[in-house]
Amino acid sequence: MRHTLCRVSAPDRIVVPTREDPVARSASAVAGGPLGRYAVPLARGWRRLAAGLVAASTVPMALSVALRGHCVDAGWSSPDQFFHMCFSDLPATFTDQNLGAGLGAFLVGGPDAPTPAHPPLTALLLAATGGLVPDGSAAARARFFFGVWAVLIAVLLALTVWFTAASTRRMPLRAAHVALSPVVALTAVLSPDLVGVMLAAAGLLAWSRSRPVVSGILLGLAISARTYPVLFILAIALVALRAGRGRTVLPVVGSAIVTFAAVAAVLAAGNPVGAMLAYSTWLRAEAGFGSPWVLGQLSRPDAAQSLGFTFPDPIAPGLLSLLAVAGWLVAVLVGAWFAWAGERRPGVAEVALVMVAIVLVTGKSFPVQASLWLVPLVALVGLRWRDHLVWAGAEALHFGAVWLYLAGSTVPDRGMPSGWYLLFLLLRLLAIGWLVLQTWWLARDRMPRVVSPAETDPLAGPLTDAPDALLVRVT
Repeated sequence: MRHTLCRVSAPDRIVVPTREDPVARSASAVAGGPLGRYAVPLARGWRRLAAGLVAASTVPMALSVALRGHCVDAGWSSPDQFFHMCFSDLPATFTDQNLGAGLGAFLVGGPDAPTPAHPPLTALLLAATGGLVPDGSAAARARFFFGVWAVLIAVLLALTVWFTAASTRRMPLRAAHVALSPVVALTAVLSPDLVGVMLAAAGLLAWSRSRPVVSGILLGLAISARTYPVLFILAIALVALRAGRGRTVLPVVGSAIVTFAAVAAVLAAGNPVGAMLAYSTWLRAEAGFGSPWVLGQLSRPDAAQSLGFTFPDPIAPGLLSLLAVAGWLVAVLVGAWFAWAGERRPGVAEVALVMVAIVLVTGKSFPVQASLWLVPLVALVGLRWRDHLVWAGAEALHFGAVWLYLAGSTVPDRGMPSGWYLLFLLLRLLAIGWLVLQTWWLARDRMPRVVSPAETDPLAGPLTDAPDALLVRVT
């Protein structure tokens, strides 16, 4: 029986981006050109390349801090911070949520305790770093807090780059998608999201090294920083079920649940309100910027005039919560179809990217910094730089649009009309749909269509070389 092989990627083949990716090949002209025909890829090991990428990550990090330069000098005040596009959640969180009281006050609770509306681990870190800020004026303290987190985020980004390169040891230059991402340059110091991103990347690395308990602990910590890593565990489970090794996921799930419960319990012991504040706040929240559900909040005369129709009233928080939960259910169903119905078994990162993208675009809000969760998945999947830059361009347009729209709420004659903001919001959602489509096509075409192909998923871990045991067919 003969099979036609198309776009085969052998399991032991070393991927060289400057030979295979046109954008990477063109960009390499400033650094010596593409790898030579007779050069030996990874002759000095993946760690040397990973160290170079860690060093390169200082460039987007420096740009992210420089973008906030005006606010660092003049303070974070509205609408000035929106016109200069230097807004950051970090100094606002410090000022508005009494983080200067420190970790001790947060753990004890009470009326004077800090009130960061973040998941448990992130709340603990925010309170701990807030306690490091010395006395001074409000502006100076906010600036110091921002500086502490800028240094911490630079370390978190470096670790994320290293863990991503370690997960793809035969193709470590994929981690350049993290180290040099324009999305990182725009959003790295906007929020503490990189805490969870780094822990999730570490958890995926542990899974790829067949250490399920360690993976579960790290992913449990990531979940206690942000909820999206739940989808990473689901992606591992879906791929493992297709491989007939569902039991290998049980230690991951068990250790993740125990870890999350332990972090939440530490906080809830003295401050039960603070432990659950992020989740109770989410239930009451209205539609936020970046989400398609925000259309109701754009029902202003200029939007109706520019687009030719009137938007519906804002969606009630209860109904909005149901829609967001429905988005999670849709993500799981689509992820299961993706994992179980294709002729080639997709990789963990591929399934995770599809599910995370669906949850992001159907959530109550989709702030600009939430796109950081897609960056390491883009690298692990191995998408081309062309697709990354198309997406990053849409992110940059939306990044500028959302701040100008917010500025317009104070200075209408200088801000962006809601109709234009809606246009850039839709472009961003379409660009994320493009990432999903490219991931789906890549999973379909990466391997020859034969039964039980050799596993090329860099995150396969305990699933390496396991034949398919579950395959869904619809006739």
